[in-house]
Amino acid sequence: MKHYDVAIVGAGMAGASLAAELAGTVSVGILEAESLPGYHATGRSAAFWSETYGGPWVQPLTSASGVWLANPPPAFSETGFLSPRGEIHLGRASDLDRLEAFAAEFDGTGVVMDRLDRAHIDAVCDFLGPHWQHAIAVPSCAEIDVAALHAAYLRQARRAGAELLCDTSLGSGHRADGRWRLETSRGVMTADILVNAAGAWADAIAGLSGAHALGISPYRRTMVQLELDRQVPKSLPLLLDIRGHFYFKSDGGGGIWLSPHDEIPSPATDAAPEELDVAIAIDRFEKATTAKVRLVNRKWAGLRSFAPDRLPVYGFDPRISGFFWFAGQGGFGIQTAPAAAKLASALLLGNTPDAMIADIDQERYAPHRFT
Repeated sequence: MKHYDVAIVGAGMAGASLAAELAGTVSVGILEAESLPGYHATGRSAAFWSETYGGPWVQPLTSASGVWLANPPPAFSETGFLSPRGEIHLGRASDLDRLEAFAAEFDGTGVVMDRLDRAHIDAVCDFLGPHWQHAIAVPSCAEIDVAALHAAYLRQARRAGAELLCDTSLGSGHRADGRWRLETSRGVMTADILVNAAGAWADAIAGLSGAHALGISPYRRTMVQLELDRQVPKSLPLLLDIRGHFYFKSDGGGGIWLSPHDEIPSPATDAAPEELDVAIAIDRFEKATTAKVRLVNRKWAGLRSFAPDRLPVYGFDPRISGFFWFAGQGGFGIQTAPAAAKLASALLLGNTPDAMIADIDQERYAPHRFT
């Protein structure tokens, strides 16, 4: 019977990053139900790093992670994972108050913002409709190489001794005599600590382990890759409607990646795009711009899972000994991965937080806030 100091359920970005932080200090097993890690949310990311995404309570994790992602330790990666993109939040004449309220949320955080008028908007994107009169630019927004980052975390974890067990689903977990007995599709394993990094399945894993669900709910988001009636420059930034009706960016090949910014309740499943959502995305885009869609090259959907207060959950369950939550990271789990993994590692091992996260209030993410 295989024993681990820490068994992590889920090998997406959350599980892989935490495993990389823990391995070498404790023995780690990563239980992944799919045949390949990162199949669901991690593999379907819109692939941008934005200090404003997730709001001001997530921003400290994002900003701290940005420094690391741009210049990771040489032993982890010889190159960084970010490249310049920029983001622009668009508003109509009636949206000026919305834009100012958005900017005010980040007062004092260090996030740099610039107000743009119509002339500056045209200089950035020449095919927006005439109704976009105001905008706020956030120049720090970057493209993130999600696949390379995820692979680097898995590589680091394996190098330090962690074991990745694909096609290994958890059937049940039972805590007795100070350790977990885990019934899995690969057989029985034991662990001192069980980490719930299961994304959309986090509440289900809690239920299988005798823990209370926290109300972490998955929502479907649709993405489409489009060819337009014009070539889109690679330099096009991420453009977002301040009302939350769409966002799009260059796909790097002359087209765009577009989302209707949908958030549709979904069961934990292998999400697929609905034709209606694709049609809504295209309709919103064509109403927002002077461009026309020539071809849908690709469409996909992924799940983003949120706790009731829309903040991540990091820490030991207050009711069950040895059950650690690392979930509820919405769509910002990738961009916050370095800081989140270091924070969770410190909490799990009882260590002093890394200097990178020393100023982040860990309590705001603790699971006991739901008890």
